[in-house]
Amino acid sequence: MGESFGVYRLGADEQLVRVVTSANIACGFHAGDPQTMRATVRLCAENGTAVGAHPGLPDLAGFGRRNLAVTPQEVYDMVLYQAGALLGFARAEGVRMTHVKPHGALYNMAAVQRALAEAVAEAVYRLDPELVLYGLAGSELIAAAGRIGLRAAREVFADRSYEADGTLTPRSMPGAVLHESAEAEAQVIRMVKEGIVRCRTGEEIQLGADTVCIHGDGPEAVEMAVRIRKRLENEGIEVRPAGNVRSG
Repeated sequence: MGESFGVYRLGADEQLVRVVTSANIACGFHAGDPQTMRATVRLCAENGTAVGAHPGLPDLAGFGRRNLAVTPQEVYDMVLYQAGALLGFARAEGVRMTHVKPHGALYNMAAVQRALAEAVAEAVYRLDPELVLYGLAGSELIAAAGRIGLRAAREVFADRSYEADGTLTPRSMPGAVLHESAEAEAQVIRMVKEGIVRCRTGEEIQLGADTVCIHGDGPEAVEMAVRIRKRLENEGIEVRPAGNVRSG
């Protein structure tokens, strides 16, 4: 959420905030700006939605979805800078920031590169050791959080397909993004209830699920979120912010 900036408007935040339990708010590098950050924090506060920072690579033109050559120190600095800025807005609005989730290419790079994952986890821990780090289930991000005693939420994706190694299918490949709400709903239910996902190439792999991601920049986002939340609740699954996960 909060990915509008300047005169550019993106996403259906006013509708989504009433459906989701946690919001990942852009912090100005891949999208967002100070005014949007403040407004989005306030919107979350008004709707009882947990506030989290969504730091990305400094790439507005590519929406933070292009890999950049960055060092672990650079990653540490940019995560601390962005998450710290959102923490400031949250405190000014009387809201507790609960979590941090890297965005786009930064998320995917840290999922498989241990040094970058450790830089992200260290930045989050030093900012506030009570924060929860959201990371791809089974990834280096989850492992890095565990090594320093930072709580982590294993994240699965409603609207993305998976590769056999547990990573997300690159967006450059056909079928990487699921646009049909029924398909996304079925994938989520199986991941949450059975801990299994069918990969793009047909294999089935196991994964743990603490939190479910739905991207807010697609035209089907609101319908998909409403449908998935209703199905989860109909299945007797409590939907709440992922703030009670254990460290390690």
